[in-house]
Amino acid sequence: MWSWTSSGVCRQCFESSAPRPQPCRTTKPGMWRWSLHKKVERDPGKSPVLVRILLRELEKAESEDLRHVIIPLLHTLLYVLTKATGIREELYRRTYNFCTKLLTLPAPYCTVALDCAIRLKTETAVPGTLYQRLVIAEQNLTSELYPYQERVFLFVDPELVSPSVCSALLLEIEAAQAQQTPEACMRHVVSHALQAALGDACHASSLQRKLKASPRHALERYFHAVVAAVEQMAGEPNPSREVHLERLEEIYCSLLGPAAAARGSCCGDRLQDPQPSIPLPSPHITFHLWTDEEQLWKELVLFLRPRSQLRLSADLEALDLQGLWPDRELARASILSTDSGIERDLPAGADELPVPGSPEMERAGLQRKGGIRKRVWPPDILMPACWDGPQGLHRRTGMPSGDGELLPGVSRIHTARVLVLGDDRMLGRLAQAYHSLRKRETQKFCLTPRLSLQLYYIPVLAPEEPPSCRHSELRELATFLGRADPWYQNTVNTLCPAIHKLAEMPPSLDTSRTVDPFILDVITYYVRMGTQPIYFQIYTVKIFRDLSQDPAEDIFLTELKVKIQDSKSPKDGFSPRRKGAAEGPGAELSICYQKALLSHRAQEVSSSLRATGLVLKALPASDTEGSGPTHALPSAAPVIDLRCLNVSVMEVVKSSNLAGRSFSTVTNTFRTATIQIQSQDQRLLTLLLDKDSRRTYRDVVRFEVAPCPEPCSGTHKSKAPWLGSPQPEVKGTKAKPKPLLMPINTFSGIVQ
Repeated sequence: MWSWTSSGVCRQCFESSAPRPQPCRTTKPGMWRWSLHKKVERDPGKSPVLVRILLRELEKAESEDLRHVIIPLLHTLLYVLTKATGIREELYRRTYNFCTKLLTLPAPYCTVALDCAIRLKTETAVPGTLYQRLVIAEQNLTSELYPYQERVFLFVDPELVSPSVCSALLLEIEAAQAQQTPEACMRHVVSHALQAALGDACHASSLQRKLKASPRHALERYFHAVVAAVEQMAGEPNPSREVHLERLEEIYCSLLGPAAAARGSCCGDRLQDPQPSIPLPSPHITFHLWTDEEQLWKELVLFLRPRSQLRLSADLEALDLQGLWPDRELARASILSTDSGIERDLPAGADELPVPGSPEMERAGLQRKGGIRKRVWPPDILMPACWDGPQGLHRRTGMPSGDGELLPGVSRIHTARVLVLGDDRMLGRLAQAYHSLRKRETQKFCLTPRLSLQLYYIPVLAPEEPPSCRHSELRELATFLGRADPWYQNTVNTLCPAIHKLAEMPPSLDTSRTVDPFILDVITYYVRMGTQPIYFQIYTVKIFRDLSQDPAEDIFLTELKVKIQDSKSPKDGFSPRRKGAAEGPGAELSICYQKALLSHRAQEVSSSLRATGLVLKALPASDTEGSGPTHALPSAAPVIDLRCLNVSVMEVVKSSNLAGRSFSTVTNTFRTATIQIQSQDQRLLTLLLDKDSRRTYRDVVRFEVAPCPEPCSGTHKSKAPWLGSPQPEVKGTKAKPKPLLMPINTFSGIVQ
């Protein structure tokens, strides 16, 4: 009866994950997914049944070409396999073989399938590996064989999210983490590893009673023994399930004793004593009110500060000190050159560098020659294409998402998962912080080689009855993510009403009663399974208040709105108004932009018109915005539209009739990547960035918008002091600037 009910729930849940025009009707699939996982947690013995149901539904979806349910089913199946115990090897192999069949499908299906296949390959040979690595990394448990650490940073803007919502989220996080002590997490790791490997031969109740009664030093010994057995076997080129089983049987016998272990494997206690559940602890989450512009940078540096757990080379440690302590400059070692310049005249051993800290190095630091020794890093180290290196597949067996080696022998063992709650205004602040991080990394190369940065977003808006137009405008990026990834729409976008209901509930003072934190569970599921990013172009805007002075610079992510001020400026520096220009509403504007064409050819368009305002949007309003002649096919429209601006100009049209002249407003739209706008009369402009009133620029004469380049990318002048006489023609390598893209993680990326 349970299997039939679960099968029906699976079909209803994932069939409804197809895109729908009414988001309000997709509130149940997220709850159904949560109830399925709760069934596994409360009754672990039903895990194999649920795995068979999910696998059968996947095979049915693949045979009937129901692609829209494949990714949700894959994520749910992998999540169940991570938490479950007692899964037979045959089920693991069936799931692995199915994932390899999906590699022939286009992206993102093959991408998600490859990610699942890599995880399942190790889990098949060494059961319990996924659970163990997840708990060790998320709870920051000390382990030499698996040193990876993760942390979730939850950022909330107190000016955009109500205090009741902040308090409710903080209380739920604290209540869940109060029971997740290091001792409890180590007990969970040991119990899960033994039950996953031994299956019915493991007496789970006796094992958990023994672990609870063990002192801290004994528990740590069992924990490190289990971790060593799992990691050593997982690191083998051809791991053997039988050898792994023998090692864990030895640990199991040392825990319960040979007699108790034999009795547990022979007797049918499992039929009389139900298998106790082993919870999967929620990740370590820190709650932050975003009040400082540099707060994100400071929190990431504090996350990396403990050096006792780091293994860095001497060069990286010296460079790391430069980044962590901004007030200390890296010493430049200059050496006096007295040789003839001929290699054969050098004494033996002269080409070897002195040892750091030796007297030779100290003397060399006091001498000088006609240049400095420049630290040379590989080209990819200076500024990678994105925070996690080149866009593509980075996950490797045994390593968290986004891991890679930017320096030889140095692994990025830290993963920071930054989760922001709010609306489009909060994402604008996140884009500012992300741009500041990337710019700072060009000067203080500190975080990039050691940290994998993952960005997540959950929309939370103030409740309004009835919902206004302003309410929908503030969640344009969340709406786009829901259209691009239907599982994001059903799982994440439906959280906003639940969060407000949680804030309205009175806090529970009864700590003895166990509750199911729905909000925290969905957040946990999102940060664990949301591994596929969608990249958004960040745009830079140069703002001129006076044409004779240098402009101010800022960035925006979603929208730039331009309004015409009523007052005129007495300042000089304006272009003279055209003779015969008709007075009327708005202002006379000169617009120059590069038209977006399918051929990607440069076509400059210049015009002068009278307008009452402009809106520059970086996101398409709907999926149908790909049918015009200057767009790509509808299936690829989201990808193309994310790289250009959709400009709407409210143009003033003059008409003459018997009653005299009259003016009307017509909205003209076009697409471009760069645009320059200047007021031709003495009407000033007001700019509003990312719909945030705190980011308003007034009295603007001219502004220029272009895609924000990667810091230190493209053409730049060489400032090497050893070049002698100034040579204007000496420049860096001329290359097209790489655009700065901000990734936001979803479950599948853009589903085409």
